[in-house]
Amino acid sequence: MKNAVYLSLGSNISNREENIVLALTVLQSSGFASIKKISSFYNTSPIGPKQRSFCNIAIKAQTNLNPEKLLLFIKHIEYILGRINTIKWGPRIIDIDILFFGNQVISSSFLTVPHKEIQNRLFVLVPLCEISGNFIHPVLKRKIRNILCEKSLTLKHQKVRITQACNFE
Repeated sequence: MKNAVYLSLGSNISNREENIVLALTVLQSSGFASIKKISSFYNTSPIGPKQRSFCNIAIKAQTNLNPEKLLLFIKHIEYILGRINTIKWGPRIIDIDILFFGNQVISSSFLTVPHKEIQNRLFVLVPLCEISGNFIHPVLKRKIRNILCEKSLTLKHQKVRITQACNFE
């Protein structure tokens, strides 16, 4: 496993924490990824239409997959866990996003890494800062903790609170 990746996982349907743990279990047991760090679970306000709050986490993992194959694998996990695409930013049983793939910058018709909204989302920045606050965003050239400190004042409408600590083995 040579490529370090950061992923964001979220859910707001049914048992949100259980959905995330199930996705982590599939990810870890697949042999395609090895989870190295996991944040606490955070209860977060949704962006977009009125809906139930989300549970979000961030993880650091290693994989031998290239970015495109990792994306396909993640989409497969979402599918087998029952994700149905409805409206943009709508409710979802599981949502997995690639935040960073090492220090690579990727821009294609189906994949953008780093994720283009990282700096605008407390539900990503807070858990990411917990596990890797000193990671330097390869495009913004700033540490995650510095981005969070600067952005938290302008993103007050987004509510983020820890719901439980998580140890994943």
